[in-house]
Amino acid sequence: MRSGREGDPVSDVRSTQSPASEPDPADEQDQAPQRSRATTDPWQSPARPWQPKNEPNSWLARIRPHPPAAVQAATLWSALATALLSALLLGDGLGVNLLIVAVPAVLGAYFAAREAGRRLRPWTLVWAVGGLALLVVPALRDAGWPTFLAVVGALAAGSLALHGGRTWPGVLLGSLGLLDSVASGVTWGWRGLRERAGGSQGRWGPVVRTTAVAAVLLVVFGALFAGADAAFADLLGGLIPDVSVADGPLRTFLFVLGLVGALAAARTAAAPVRWDRITVRPGRARSRWEWALPLAVLDLLFAAFIAVQLAVLFGGYDKVLDETGLTYAEYARQGFWQLLWATLLTLLVIALALRWAPRGAAGDRTLVRAVLGTLCLLTLVVVVSALRRLDLYVDAYGLTRLRISVAAMEIWLGLVIVLIMAAGVFGVKWLPRAVAASGAAAVLAFGLLSPDGMVADRNVERYQKTGKIDIDYFQELSADAVPALDRLPEPLRSCALEGIARDLMDEDPPWYATSWGESRAREILAKREVDAYRYACVELRGPGGEVDRYDPDAGFEEEGEIDPYGV
Repeated sequence: MRSGREGDPVSDVRSTQSPASEPDPADEQDQAPQRSRATTDPWQSPARPWQPKNEPNSWLARIRPHPPAAVQAATLWSALATALLSALLLGDGLGVNLLIVAVPAVLGAYFAAREAGRRLRPWTLVWAVGGLALLVVPALRDAGWPTFLAVVGALAAGSLALHGGRTWPGVLLGSLGLLDSVASGVTWGWRGLRERAGGSQGRWGPVVRTTAVAAVLLVVFGALFAGADAAFADLLGGLIPDVSVADGPLRTFLFVLGLVGALAAARTAAAPVRWDRITVRPGRARSRWEWALPLAVLDLLFAAFIAVQLAVLFGGYDKVLDETGLTYAEYARQGFWQLLWATLLTLLVIALALRWAPRGAAGDRTLVRAVLGTLCLLTLVVVVSALRRLDLYVDAYGLTRLRISVAAMEIWLGLVIVLIMAAGVFGVKWLPRAVAASGAAAVLAFGLLSPDGMVADRNVERYQKTGKIDIDYFQELSADAVPALDRLPEPLRSCALEGIARDLMDEDPPWYATSWGESRAREILAKREVDAYRYACVELRGPGGEVDRYDPDAGFEEEGEIDPYGV
């Protein structure tokens, strides 16, 4: 079979599945192990000689690097700083403390990579900066769900920065690769500590004495100055973490977690697992008619569905609702989830189709591009239709966390389809990393846009237009929703903010565990207090947790237009 030209989706898939088919400068030393270390690329750690294929664990030998050199003092000090900061700062909540803890961990990984002879590459910088940017979300937003996504995304981006990765196995496994270095990182750090302690026993005494004297001076004079000035005492109390004996187990766990995590990151930076060497064999190529006929039928089905959607768009919803017997809200709800699943399944179909696509001649490549390109284009129209259905759904029932989450997911899936279409034109070597980067960017944008704030803002706007509002649902939102809910008139304002204000009163986290959204909410509530007792919000919301509606003329009304699915 002839090799595919640049831009051929089939031939490019094969090239990404087998890294050796198109060598990267970073892997030159792996393909030429007979070179000396001085002539190889220092960004990659030297690889073990490949074992014969008949050995059962040969693929493990391919991906495993040589053991790294002994850990350096700078890496050990960075790991210790990460552990101490984790124990002191992470026990009170999440905020800017995550960024503070991440700084020494990143420095430790940098020192280990530099000692191993690795150098910074563009994609490594992209993953590192992206991971740190994701940690800005907890510092800005109070909501826990975008914070969770941002932290998970930051760990995945950091792992990719340490491992690299160009192929699908490299990107998928590299994002989880830190788990492989947890045990080996601790062993590596302990061995290096013993070696350094044995060779520098005479220098430990001065270090310990100096540290002890500095600590004593800070405690003594800090206590004196705090007793002499109340303002200084308040400042000192806000800066120093409040650590008690009761917090001992939690602080110890956080110390161990920070130490193990920092050592695992440094161990990975010194000698990363080469996941790109895992090869995925392409499927057996099918004949043109056997491959293209099912996809052509699927294209026709998509086209028929889109034609109906266009008829609905230009013919009006009233005619469709009369013919189907559905209400406006039922029509919106009925279609969105099915269209979301259709988008997900289309991506699976494209992946399987590329695996078994015909690739024997130029005509095959043209056929693949035409059929899959048409399917991708039609899928984009389905994505737009799904988002339109969701917009109708929100108009009928209001915006919720689940609805905004699935909308964000649908938009990202549409972006992935656009990337796949671009890969069919320009080649797919960059596609795995582009999809991963788009996912990280989507999580970052999702957190920065403040989903809880958007939910509250959209529902306030809906109340201003229709007079309908779900007071109970606002009790579940975070402090990010306070600016929007503060625009409501009384008694709606106090009843909507009751749960959020109660949570803020029950908590008083230190500055490093307080997000900007929480600080802004406290300022707003300090100017206008919430008086839930005055307006008797418990009685107004109705029995059994039912959703109540508020009409500006008639007041609260039970039995409002309730979403039976509760999502």
